Amino acid sequence: MRAPVTKVEIAALLAVAQDHAFGQPPGAQLRATALAQHLATAAGAEAPERATTWWTSALRFLGCTGHAFDTAVVFGDEIELRAQSLQADFANPFDVMRLMVTHAGPGQSGPSRLRSVLAVLAGGKKAAEVNFRSACEVADAFAKRLHLDEPVRAALGATFERWNGRGLPLGLKGVAIPRPMRIAHLSQELEVLARIEGIDRALEIVKSRRAKAYDPDLADLVLSGARQWWEQVEPADSWDAALAVAPPAPPLDDAEALETLVVLADFADLKSPWTSGHSRAVAALARDACGPAAEQAALVHDLGRVSVPNTIWDKPGPLTRDERDRAETHALVTDQLLRRVPFTSTLAGTACAAYERIDGSGYHRRLTGAHLDESQRVLAAADCYQAMRSDRPHRPARAGEEAAAELRGMSAAGRLDGEAVERILAAAGHRRSARPPLPAGLTAREAEVLRLLTLGLTTKQVADRLVIAPKTADHHVQHIYTKIGVSTRGAAALFAIEQGILAADV
Repeated sequence: MRAPVTKVEIAALLAVAQDHAFGQPPGAQLRATALAQHLATAAGAEAPERATTWWTSALRFLGCTGHAFDTAVVFGDEIELRAQSLQADFANPFDVMRLMVTHAGPGQSGPSRLRSVLAVLAGGKKAAEVNFRSACEVADAFAKRLHLDEPVRAALGATFERWNGRGLPLGLKGVAIPRPMRIAHLSQELEVLARIEGIDRALEIVKSRRAKAYDPDLADLVLSGARQWWEQVEPADSWDAALAVAPPAPPLDDAEALETLVVLADFADLKSPWTSGHSRAVAALARDACGPAAEQAALVHDLGRVSVPNTIWDKPGPLTRDERDRAETHALVTDQLLRRVPFTSTLAGTACAAYERIDGSGYHRRLTGAHLDESQRVLAAADCYQAMRSDRPHRPARAGEEAAAELRGMSAAGRLDGEAVERILAAAGHRRSARPPLPAGLTAREAEVLRLLTLGLTTKQVADRLVIAPKTADHHVQHIYTKIGVSTRGAAALFAIEQGILAADV
């Protein structure tokens, strides 16, 4: 039986994912969600409007992955840009222009950067309108799939509008902006400013933006009550605080729970055009090769991608060491996100092993074959195969047989499990290898060494029998121990017996 899950929990998980996409500490958006409930109550909002405000606050940037690529093309590291944007006054054209000019032309200098800056200045508003409209449309599509009601969708459609009419993309003004979004907007910027500048300075900024960026009546309520609200919200666990004031939500049935996983998959994959549909495709392979549990884990295995900027994911050349280190953090973030909700927590162990390798060369835990179960091995093979079959910024997609050969090569090199590889290739429509794969990713030579060890030969005797250097034989032995997760000859012998490796034709 799976753990029960509600739409509120999924929304809270998405709120934390949005924190990562905006370079904010995890929990910031949920803290703003709790603040918004204080403000909504002070404004006299009834229960339905407070519920709309909660959803709007938690999911304010639900469409953020939909325009990440386009933003990064013009401004570089979109996460850094977004982090700074949360402190900027988007009702002030000079603040907006300063932010855009500062980040235009990433990686350029001299005349090239000047041309980029001039291009941004020339087409800035129109390009921004398209960019923000994309975010709003993506948010609306996800909101529909989460079965959120019309008031929530209308509020999310006004994410980037401002009280004085200088927002985007529609230029809505005053009360034409749904009040739940006016509350969510002010509460989120209050959270950011209070956390970074302190509550006193935050209130000074709120006062300066009154009747410009912010609804003046709501700003007055913040000026009179925010110190007390901040004293309650700031030290609390933001997850618990936000869920404590969330609208009631019944547990999702199996079909609804699966659809939320697909939403999470698409939310992550939409971040880059190179990964669109990747998680769905990996999940289909994993399901056919290993069953529904593997499918569910595969859907959410890349959720942490939102924490790494598109300048890394979309780079056309090889990554630097620093870029590789940052890219690898996405598996850790996936783990942290999934473990926040009991339902997704049961998937985390498999999902976060998608980039592990049985020889210990993967990430983020550097697990070896001894610590990877069937579903984890299958998911790793499925992810590799689907990536090979897809275009990437640094290479074109591999043809089917080429990808199959490369995947089997990874098995032969001891990085992927041979049986898992064959099951994924079968799921993808390839014929199984005529020769069954060796267990634990052992190569033919390693299996031969293991057989001789099991027969009682010393490392030197193994070297003599195979006509190789003793150092090479020892190297094989150490690799074998790592792959099968043992450290003694006796345990290795037992493994060989259990796996049938004593057969002379191995």
